Amino acid sequence: MEKPCTLLVHFDKGSPSMANEIKADLEGSDVAAKVDAMKRAIMLLLNGETLPHLFITVVRYVLPSEDHTIQKLLLLYLEIVDKRDVASGKVLPEMILICQNLRNNLQHPNEYIRGVTLRFLCRLNEPELLEPLVPSILANLDHRHHFIRRHALSAISAIYRLPHGDQLLPDAPEVVERALTGEQDASARRNAFLMLCACAQERAVAYLLTNAERVAEWPDLLQMAAVDLIRKVCRSPNRADKGRYIKIIISLLSAPNSAVVYESAGALVSLSSAPTAVRAAANTYCQLLSSQSDNNVKLIVLDRLHELRASHRDVMVDVVMDVLRALSSPNVDVRRKVLDLVLDLLTPRNVEEVVMYLKKEVVKTQAGDLEKGGEYRQMLVQAIHSCAVEYPEVAGSVVHLLMDFLGDTNVAAAVDVVLFVREIIETNPKLRVSMIQRLIDTFYQIRASRVCSCALWILGEYSLSLSEVESAISTIKQCLGDLPFYTVSEEGESTDASKPAQPVVNSVTVSSRRPVVLADGTYATQSAATETAISSPAVAPGSLSSTQNLRSLILSGDFFLAAVVACTLTKLVLRLEEVQPSKAEANKASTGALLIMVSILQLGQSSYLPHPIDNDSYDRIVLCVRLLCNTGDDVRKVWLQSCRQSFTKMLAEKQFRETEEMKAKAQISHAQPDDLIDFYHLKSRRGMSQLELEDAVQDDLKAATGEFTKDADDANRLNRILQLTGFSDPVYAEAYVTVHHYDIVLDVTVINRTKETLQNLCLELATMGDLKLVDRPQNYTLAPESSKQIRANIKVSSTETGVIFGNIVYETSNVMERSVVVLNDIHIDIMDYISPATCADVAFRNMWAEFEWENKVAVNTVIQDEKEFLDHIIKSTNMKCLTPPSALDGECGFIAANLYAKSVFGEDALVNISVEKQADGKLSGYIRIRSKTQGIALSLGDKITLKQKGGSS
Repeated sequence: MEKPCTLLVHFDKGSPSMANEIKADLEGSDVAAKVDAMKRAIMLLLNGETLPHLFITVVRYVLPSEDHTIQKLLLLYLEIVDKRDVASGKVLPEMILICQNLRNNLQHPNEYIRGVTLRFLCRLNEPELLEPLVPSILANLDHRHHFIRRHALSAISAIYRLPHGDQLLPDAPEVVERALTGEQDASARRNAFLMLCACAQERAVAYLLTNAERVAEWPDLLQMAAVDLIRKVCRSPNRADKGRYIKIIISLLSAPNSAVVYESAGALVSLSSAPTAVRAAANTYCQLLSSQSDNNVKLIVLDRLHELRASHRDVMVDVVMDVLRALSSPNVDVRRKVLDLVLDLLTPRNVEEVVMYLKKEVVKTQAGDLEKGGEYRQMLVQAIHSCAVEYPEVAGSVVHLLMDFLGDTNVAAAVDVVLFVREIIETNPKLRVSMIQRLIDTFYQIRASRVCSCALWILGEYSLSLSEVESAISTIKQCLGDLPFYTVSEEGESTDASKPAQPVVNSVTVSSRRPVVLADGTYATQSAATETAISSPAVAPGSLSSTQNLRSLILSGDFFLAAVVACTLTKLVLRLEEVQPSKAEANKASTGALLIMVSILQLGQSSYLPHPIDNDSYDRIVLCVRLLCNTGDDVRKVWLQSCRQSFTKMLAEKQFRETEEMKAKAQISHAQPDDLIDFYHLKSRRGMSQLELEDAVQDDLKAATGEFTKDADDANRLNRILQLTGFSDPVYAEAYVTVHHYDIVLDVTVINRTKETLQNLCLELATMGDLKLVDRPQNYTLAPESSKQIRANIKVSSTETGVIFGNIVYETSNVMERSVVVLNDIHIDIMDYISPATCADVAFRNMWAEFEWENKVAVNTVIQDEKEFLDHIIKSTNMKCLTPPSALDGECGFIAANLYAKSVFGEDALVNISVEKQADGKLSGYIRIRSKTQGIALSLGDKITLKQKGGSS
């Protein structure tokens, strides 16, 4: 499609005889056949057919028709038919035949015929055809029907904006301004106002300021046009009357139309950075957030609030409770954005209020009728965790409520709760006693193995008094149930000594003739023996009424948890020996713990469970047994002090990293030590309102800090210029590539290095990958030794390395054939689309397990130091290392680290580096990349393969 096109209809090309059929139908008298023939003719023309002999038939047989449908189709036909001679470029002589018909239509008694004809003239570009119709168009401005006046104004606007339109309608702005003053129809007024905005801006501004007091009463279409005009006018710096425009914008903030209100708030923020103006915009966005039911609207408004927070945090702090009310939306994405925004606006003044609101929301999630209640509860727990870490004084009001959710069916939410408890119990010593007691009371409700492991660690580390230690040991024993975990009796139906008989304690007997459900929920049959699993009165493992949660999990084969139980019991017994004055009681507890550990080992080595105990868990439990049998002071110190010291150090490092990141952000200062300080109380007020005064002060500050005169980084621009042709080519071209998230803009400079004029010069581009050319560049004529700037826009749809290639085609007067200069390829770097990001370890592991695309790259580098190699990969891939520096300390000849980044399209990029130093000093290992989409995994892998060698590459 090389011509401009205002109409597009798909049509499979018909047979050559179709043109004759169309001509026959048009010459007939059947109206329905004529309509069908016109439709077929239009579709053939749109899809490349020329139909040169059809025009005269249309003029003779279709032009006189009074049928409205035929007249409408006639105008569509005239819109797309070639009106100029291809060779000379002049208007075809036969086109003059339609002028009289168009003039008649513009004076037709039927309003519909007049209206569609005026609308057709908006898309007519031939001055020769338009000139005789101008008087009729102007006459329609006074028609009684608004439908015709509306389209007459559009036609005048379109004609005036043509290359020589001011010669066809020299007084168009005055005519339109007169029409606007007396017009009542909303659409017609909007069309007139838009024409003045585009072609006579000063007249539009004068009309706006004259009616400034009545703008709030205007129709919403006209209000939107007024907001756009104010945006354009106020872009010029040091606009003296900016205060008058801001008053108009503020009056529109209370308009009944939501779109007008939204646009006005955005315009107000772009015009003024005065606190009053920003506060008014923020309040307006909050009202939209609560009044609009569409989730997409809510997400867009939240994005605007995030932008406000970045530049005007002090003002946004005041509306934090209004933003929180948006949590009433059932959409998870809206809730997530609300919580992210609120957490960035926490201050000592509002944190208690925020936490109380979040606490109420947590209680609401217990109702069970909420959509995705578990996921929402997890988000709330994480938000409260962040609040409590930043402001420890609020932890006491929420921690006990959250501990009720340790047994949550949503494992992720329960894990977040137990991690929150673990951190708060270390950072808030005052809450330790009550939290330990609450944890002991609610421990039996926990159903998830990971939550149990963490809760057991807390009990082992923070149970300090005699009563706490004894209660913790008692609770663990109760949750494990009676010992042994299973028994084999020698009395039974068979004489085989290994056959089980009657159990000693309450048990579930397994028959040999039918399948039974084992403790892990699987079916099993026993052919020769009957094994008995000891359990408390028949309760399904994992049900809420069961108190033996540890027993259920261990009998399901979770021996890692069994090892954690053994370690916790060891710590508790060691501490009991310190706080228990009675040696006999301490020995009794030690013996009980040893019995439990031995029973676990016996269970792990039996054939009762489908899988035996793993070696790591076995070694850990055996270590605990040996330790209780023979304790020493050094070992006691390691178990009772070193573990907590490591945890304290981990929290301190985490806090240090967060502090460093905040300092780094704070260093990006917007004010310098010698900046001007403006005392606006000393300014001459000159009858200015508070908002105008604040805005003037902000403008002075911007001028003082040089914000109005910031220039682009020229050195950075030079680095992004790519040479497309050679210096010896007749046409030299180079491109400056600008990447704007979803768009790539190529500013191509083309220089004619010859002594001849180059005609029909065209930059032809094509793309490979998820890139799409937006528009086809035009043909240009280039004088000798002159240059031309050509801009090409390309859309990007995913994070993938793309390639742009093409050539420059041109003609000269001496050579009949077209000459071609092939361009160098432009490779779009994936690094332009991904940026370093952070995520929790739990989220990283979940994504690693979930993502299906993996790219495994073998390490091949000349770098011999593993840490240097890691830093090189981080720098080359523009990713963030999630592994803390403390975990990378030391020299062991091996390094493993996780990297994370996020693309502008919201895609996650996960990288795991595992590198080992060989005996010869070289590094070996693998770099694994995982992502949800194939493109980012492959492109990142290619980038790493290219860059990993280091050195000069």
